[in-house]
Amino acid sequence: MTPKIPYCPALEDKSIEQVNALLDDAGLSLSIDKLNWQKQYPYRPITSVYLARTDDMLYIKWHVNGIMLKAVYTEDNSDVYKDSCVEFFCLLPDGKHYINLEFNCIGTCSASRRLSRTEDVVHLTKEELRTIVRYSSLGRRPFCEIDGQFTWDLCVGVPLQLLGIEGKLPEEIRCNFYKCADDTSAVHFVSWAPINTERPDFHRPEAFGRLGL
Repeated sequence: MTPKIPYCPALEDKSIEQVNALLDDAGLSLSIDKLNWQKQYPYRPITSVYLARTDDMLYIKWHVNGIMLKAVYTEDNSDVYKDSCVEFFCLLPDGKHYINLEFNCIGTCSASRRLSRTEDVVHLTKEELRTIVRYSSLGRRPFCEIDGQFTWDLCVGVPLQLLGIEGKLPEEIRCNFYKCADDTSAVHFVSWAPINTERPDFHRPEAFGRLGL
């Protein structure tokens, strides 16, 4: 059975900090735990994602427990995948272009609509990016890599319109969730839905899983 993102109208009047506190109980919980390239990249931070929606917003909360933290990028549409990073890629039914939303652990976002990793890539505008509300339990100040054991949350509210959903909701979306940190001492590439490629590649819409709305 396809997991379904719950409709939670009570979140509509809540701040993103309040949503972060409520999603553990109110949201659909998924584990980001697929080590698709285990021989090359065996490290797997413990990562869960929680999801809920209102009439206008999709709320996503990542909860991460890992051995390293890094957040040097502060400008949206910068290379946040090199930091301690979480990601959400989404494709609508019958759609060709998917949207990829990537956040470092302090909430800096890189986002685009695209046909593939290299084809027809259009980055979201500053105005569009400002509509994504964000909360990080780590705050928003950047820092160089820190060793240790860390637990952190990142919660975002994404307007459904930004995903291309207007009017009647589709019955489901195709999507994947990721945890990565490309330019750190603990490089890793972990996904929710499995990916069958020789090398790490999150830009594989054919591997997206399904979630009901």
